[in-house]
Amino acid sequence: MRRKICTIGNSQGVSLPEAVLEKLHLAVGSDVEVSLDEEHGRIVIEPARPATAYPEGVDAEFVTQVNEFIVQYRPALKKLAE
Repeated sequence: MRRKICTIGNSQGVSLPEAVLEKLHLAVGSDVEVSLDEEHGRIVIEPARPATAYPEGVDAEFVTQVNEFIVQYRPALKKLAE
């Protein structure tokens, strides 16, 4: 389904159809993860997973930074893994 990017305050956004939100059990105020799939030129929006306990010495901010690094450098990491 086609949607237009609109201005929301000082940002831009896309409205999500109610049927999609209902199917994923999301509502106003739900947390979602937004990432970029550079390989396929896609923006990915998915329900946020519940917070989990991390091993001693690992905090949520560190995990967020690692996840952002992985998203940003996924193509390079895939090539290194080969």
